[in-house]
This record gives sequence, structure tokens and C-alpha cells, in this order.
Amino acid sequence: MIRRVTSPSLFPPPRYSHASVVEAGSRIAFLAGAVPLDSGGTLIGEGDPVRQAEQVLVNLGEQLRAVGSDFAHVVATDVYVVSGDTSVLSAVWDVVEASGLSLGPHSSTLLGVNCLGYSGQLVEITATAVVPEAVAS
Repeated sequence: MIRRVTSPSLFPPPRYSHASVVEAGSRIAFLAGAVPLDSGGTLIGEGDPVRQAEQVLVNLGEQLRAVGSDFAHVVATDVYVVSGDTSVLSAVWDVVEASGLSLGPHSSTLLGVNCLGYSGQLVEITATAVVPEAVAS
């Protein structure tokens, strides 16, 4: 259903693929950016991008479950971090890797940005995922 592609003529990416190809006929979910808010709308991890990344991944997992998918079926992400410091971006990426999200490996872009939508928000992740066919039990 998903074919991960790394071009041999390009510099090999560290833990992601250059592209993900999904066979025609598959259902695809385009998820809105997961943010570091709890179910009551409270920002989790104020001032701490690592803690915010952990909450964002919890929320992304919930979004995926709501559409019948999971981290293993994510084909692409964009990871936004409010920072111009590559060590902060790397710390957030370490959280992404530890979550199992990057095991695909999926195609990903890690970006340092000036600001995000909620006051105090430091991390957001958008995702595209395959929704696997339901298995009859």
C-alpha cells in the first residue's frame, strides 16, 4: 500500500525517505496541525519545546485514531518549531523519533518558524496518512 522511496542520486536522509508513494484506491487522511493543547484547551509545556512536542504527538495519535489510522501509516509530516536554533529543532526531532512516528520512514520537513497560532505555542505537526482498510474480525 505504501512504497517509501529514497533516491540513490541524492544525499541519503538520516531517518526519513525522500518520498512516499501510495497506491491508487487507498484512502488518504490530511490532518490539521496537531498542537500542544489538552482537551480543555490549556497549553501543555509552556516554554518547553520538548514537552510540547510530546503533547503534540499524543494529540496527533488521537487525530489518527479518529480516522482509523496510526503512526505506522503516516506518509508525510511537517514539523514546525518556534526557534532558529538547530539544537532546539534537533531536540524536537528526537521526540518525534522516540515516538515511533519516523519508523516508516515517512517523508518529513523540519522547520524553524517565527510563531505559531496559539500564544506560547512552540511546536506543531501536520500529517498525511493512509487509512488502512478495516479488517473483518
